[in-house]
Amino acid sequence: MFAKDFALWDRRLGWACFFIALITYALTVEPTGSFWDAGEYIATAAKLQIGHPPGAPLLQMIGAFFAMFALEPTQIARMVNYVSGVSSAFTILFMFWTLTNLVRKIMGATKEINNTQAIAVLGSGLVGALTFAYSDSFWFNAVETEVYAMASLIMALLLWMGLKWTDHLEEPRGDRWLVAISFVVGLTFGIQFMGFLAIPSIGLLYYFKKYKTTTVKNFLVANVLVVALLMLVYKFSLTYVLKLFGWSEVFFVNNFGLPFNSGSIIMGLVFIGAFYYALKYTRAKNMVGANTVVLSLMFLILGFSSWLMLPIRANAGVIINENDPSDARSLLAYYNREQYPGVDSPVYGAYFSNAFSGTSIDKDDSPKYEKDYKTGTYVIVNNYQGALQGSDPKHMGLLPRMWSEQHAENYMRYYGPLEFRIKSEYLGSEELKTTVGQFKNGLAKGEIDEAGYISFLREFRDYI
Repeated sequence: MFAKDFALWDRRLGWACFFIALITYALTVEPTGSFWDAGEYIATAAKLQIGHPPGAPLLQMIGAFFAMFALEPTQIARMVNYVSGVSSAFTILFMFWTLTNLVRKIMGATKEINNTQAIAVLGSGLVGALTFAYSDSFWFNAVETEVYAMASLIMALLLWMGLKWTDHLEEPRGDRWLVAISFVVGLTFGIQFMGFLAIPSIGLLYYFKKYKTTTVKNFLVANVLVVALLMLVYKFSLTYVLKLFGWSEVFFVNNFGLPFNSGSIIMGLVFIGAFYYALKYTRAKNMVGANTVVLSLMFLILGFSSWLMLPIRANAGVIINENDPSDARSLLAYYNREQYPGVDSPVYGAYFSNAFSGTSIDKDDSPKYEKDYKTGTYVIVNNYQGALQGSDPKHMGLLPRMWSEQHAENYMRYYGPLEFRIKSEYLGSEELKTTVGQFKNGLAKGEIDEAGYISFLREFRDYI
């Protein structure tokens, strides 16, 4: 029975998991806002306002749609919370279909399947999907307005689409799934960057599909390439698009006297023209692969066009307008989360001991432009010279695992205090020698704990 109509049963049970999860989350959804980011997301979604960087414009627009169905103001929070419930239910749906797809491949029953195998595959999907549906963390995210429920949906959808792409890879129109994947990746910018973590998985699915023989060399190369693709999409794609728009905006307004936002419109037209020409050229020359790449890039940009909501609403003067991302340059600063302290690269960066070094070199940041409505130009209001806190090269290294300055006390508790010595130029100071000697004696007697040790290092870091 199950083997004969496996595809039908696969669809039926997938939707059954969806409705089980949806009913569960609808019955347990929060009727009001939580005392963390959820309350802010509800307020900014209901009125399409600007929350904290880097924002979640797509989530807010969907939340605004759900808020329209509130019969009275007291129901707005509940209705916006339903966004997470519906998103989580769809996550369970795509998780079921992903599990049945993978289990069937593992069993080697991709072409023909008997009844016993069909029951095992469908049962595995049910157990896996429903177990995840009722797990604590996922359930909690499903009943409040947070970005993680919709980000989980994006990850589940991308992985399912990746399987569909590789299943139809050899077909004439199989790459349509790649174009769809690019669009969903673009949508991720409007929700939460966690969704990008599905990109390496999709890349490895392609690798195992194309390369039947796995060697250490090609496996390592594949892993490097998929991580590079992840960084290219996350760190550079939208960043450099916004940089182009920001440069164009200042250039055309300041040099040609055009109205504000004219430069952004011109750059937008340049993008449209470039994609039109590239698609026309690759189609005329029958360059199928290049045409697919151009389409994928175009749909990636179309996906993160949800970010247009932020400058549109910022210029509308909404009540909640954090950082006022009203133009391309301020939108880039909003995306880069410049208001938060920077974090070093996990590959090469500073150790926690850098906090006690008195020789760090500060770096310049990009100048800040603001609109001058009297002159109709962008003016520099801050050059940000020496604005970025640098690191002492002596306290930097590869893969700095103990990097967090906030956890210095715990590091020293488990691995011992940092060693130090008086700088050569201060060796002649008897007062400093006496102070250091008294400190070391107190440490040897156990009179100084980790917090006291850290206080001493901070106070005398210019001398030791």
